[in-house]
Amino acid sequence: MKKLFAEFFGTYWLVFGGCGSALFAAGIPNLGIGFAGVSLAFGLTVLTMAYAVGHISGGHFNPAVSFGLWAGGRFSAKDLAPYILSQCAGAIAAAGTLLYIWSGKTGNVIDNTKAGAFASNGYDAFSPEGYSMISCFAAEFILTMFFLLIILGATDKFANGKFAGVAIGLGLTLIHLISIPITNTSVNPARSLSQAVFVQGEPMGQVWLFWVAPILGAIVAGLIYKNLLQKKDNE
Repeated sequence: MKKLFAEFFGTYWLVFGGCGSALFAAGIPNLGIGFAGVSLAFGLTVLTMAYAVGHISGGHFNPAVSFGLWAGGRFSAKDLAPYILSQCAGAIAAAGTLLYIWSGKTGNVIDNTKAGAFASNGYDAFSPEGYSMISCFAAEFILTMFFLLIILGATDKFANGKFAGVAIGLGLTLIHLISIPITNTSVNPARSLSQAVFVQGEPMGQVWLFWVAPILGAIVAGLIYKNLLQKKDNE
């Protein structure tokens, strides 16, 4: 249960900090933090929680990470469902908290006909810059694959584990710097689901892509690292 609570709170912080920065701080004229600030916020949520509770649960905070670690031989299949349920619960709880705070300002209403409404992810007309479904799928697949390669490498027993959280946090920052204009950046099915639950409409209908592409990318990364990159004890 401690592991599941760690995943709940870690994912809560990721969504609250990352999506919260996009909702509250990104668009303020002349003072807003912009894409770079939101990217850094997402990276900082993972970095801080990796050190806060990573030693308890492994610090996944993301269903795709759990699948990738399973494919890489670092995580048990029997723990996948409990971890993913805890991650989704934490993400949805954070999104609900964000909605409660965000609704406290006059004029803040979710318009689910617009791209990026309530920090949601999307493709085609719901991509921030109008990228196609195929382009968005490719971006989410590739970026999640490299995110898992970073995680698997940084947490390898032969790596310097003290700095794993830094590498992973900066990796997620870079991913957001690349892909916010494409999909509003997911690489995390729980993060996508949590926002779509409150947005509904077409963003909810498109959430499948932000489960399938990141999970497939993560699994491919796990297999690549396990079979092509992982150093053996006798090497």
